[in-house]
Amino acid sequence: MKQQIAQILTDVVQQLKDQGIIPEDLTPRINIENTRDKAHGDFATNLAMMLTKAAGMPPRALAEKIVELVADKPAVVKVEIAGPGFINFFVNDSAKFAIVEKVITEKADFGCCNVGQGKSVLVEFVSANPTGPLHVGHGRGAAYGASVANLLSVAGFKVSKEYYVNDAGRQMDILATSVWLRYLSICGEEFTFPSNGYKGDYIFEISESLKAEFGTTLKKTALEVFAGVRADEGQVDGDKEKHIDDLIVKAKNLLGATHYETVFQAAVDSILSDIKQDLSGFGVTFDQWFSERALMETGVIDAALEKLQAADKIYEKEGALWFRSTDYGDEKDRVVVRDNGLKTYFASDIAYHFNKLERGFDLLIDIWGSDHHGYVPRVKAAMTAMGTNPETLEVLLVQFAILYRGGEKLAMSTRSGQFVTLRELRDEVGVDAARFFYVQRKSEQHMDFDLDLAVSKSNENPVYYIQYAHARICRVLEQAIEKGYSLDVQAGLVNLEVLESEQETHIATELAKYPEIVARAALSYEPHQIAYYLKDLAHALHSYYNASQFIVEEDNIRHARLTLITAVRQVIRNGLAVIGVSAPESM
Repeated sequence: MKQQIAQILTDVVQQLKDQGIIPEDLTPRINIENTRDKAHGDFATNLAMMLTKAAGMPPRALAEKIVELVADKPAVVKVEIAGPGFINFFVNDSAKFAIVEKVITEKADFGCCNVGQGKSVLVEFVSANPTGPLHVGHGRGAAYGASVANLLSVAGFKVSKEYYVNDAGRQMDILATSVWLRYLSICGEEFTFPSNGYKGDYIFEISESLKAEFGTTLKKTALEVFAGVRADEGQVDGDKEKHIDDLIVKAKNLLGATHYETVFQAAVDSILSDIKQDLSGFGVTFDQWFSERALMETGVIDAALEKLQAADKIYEKEGALWFRSTDYGDEKDRVVVRDNGLKTYFASDIAYHFNKLERGFDLLIDIWGSDHHGYVPRVKAAMTAMGTNPETLEVLLVQFAILYRGGEKLAMSTRSGQFVTLRELRDEVGVDAARFFYVQRKSEQHMDFDLDLAVSKSNENPVYYIQYAHARICRVLEQAIEKGYSLDVQAGLVNLEVLESEQETHIATELAKYPEIVARAALSYEPHQIAYYLKDLAHALHSYYNASQFIVEEDNIRHARLTLITAVRQVIRNGLAVIGVSAPESM
């Protein structure tokens, strides 16, 4: 119905041009809003106030002219002017129910639109370092990223999903060294494990697989390993960072390049395989897993840095190479190559984003943890320095979720191994509850994940409340068949005019909102708008269920009501699919 009002006003604008009231080259944006108070109509527009300057008329006088031109439209019962020049539309009740046929006809396509106009977009999300299993903090980025990708797809974008595998750099060396040290302890060597090493059970599992495959081939004595290594934290003059760095050097030297690569790759492969399985079980898949090591091996990083050097955006100081990020408002310049010749994460990220644009995407969306907010301007600065458009990059920040059970906060630390994994969360609350809870708030807002609420079967649990509405409709339709009635949707569409209760009109209004909400949510990257909408639609359905009988003897009323709730069922399915939640037929 909103589209019909928009078309009416588009025609009015043309008439105003034909009459010389507004300039011919003016193309105003027509805003139409649902009214909050139905006493003021169904829809409202501020078109008269927007055009008052161009028309050289007071807004109320222009509003009166617009109302005259709107007259005699069959879908509109009444048009009123309110306040300084708002125009309120009262819609014919039968016109409100036209949306039901649209839902029934389009089915899973209802809500799809083309605001994306086929633009190609690369959505990169999760991208957690493969140093351990995914925990519940990563889960929010996974659920949010997948939902954003789904939203963009139904809104007409051509979407590719990518996971950037940070399989290079110091953290990965710490992982490989941690695995090797655990392997040595399994082989019988005794020593104090470094405080800055990875300590989770998964490290033992990888080390045990190494022992099973290679026996003692990779073994060195603890005396060899720790000779000359600087003290660890808690010891005299100890420094945990220097201690682990020395152990990395020892691992590389004692093992040699080939054996060190064996340990390194075993660790990466095991953890990455686990991450892929975990995300798949969470309903999150990717079109590509992009390796940072591959980026280095193909020379893309060197090419990107050379491009920046040619633009005089890189200089040398104290043996290191620095990017002139202060030229773009950063607080200080940033190192891209350390004095030991190793490239920084920032250098890799510069090259990675350059590579993304080289692949021809119109829009890049990065979904990062909120702790990376200061990193955003640096990456955009590098894109500008390389001559690419920084506006093609949209960075969306996600707050990590904090998990509570019985009112107690649960710890999450990958390094110490004390954390709740995403897999454990799925096993406890299920994929549906986890996916819904993660996306029901704005991504940048703090989130407390209440495990007790997520598993409860009550109206306070939003995902249960919505899924129960869907299951309730399925059961009503089953009962109608059990009682010998047919589900004649066409007969229902013909008889929609018999629907006149407040609950029925409200449901039709809610159904009509869905396409607009999808488009708005997609353009703002806000899947929580879908979650809020579904809660409102479920509430409308439950209220209708409690106030009305669906399976009645009068054919026309029964057909109309069953058709109306069939449309509700379809929209609930469509909305839940966007946020990766199932629509069960029984509960």
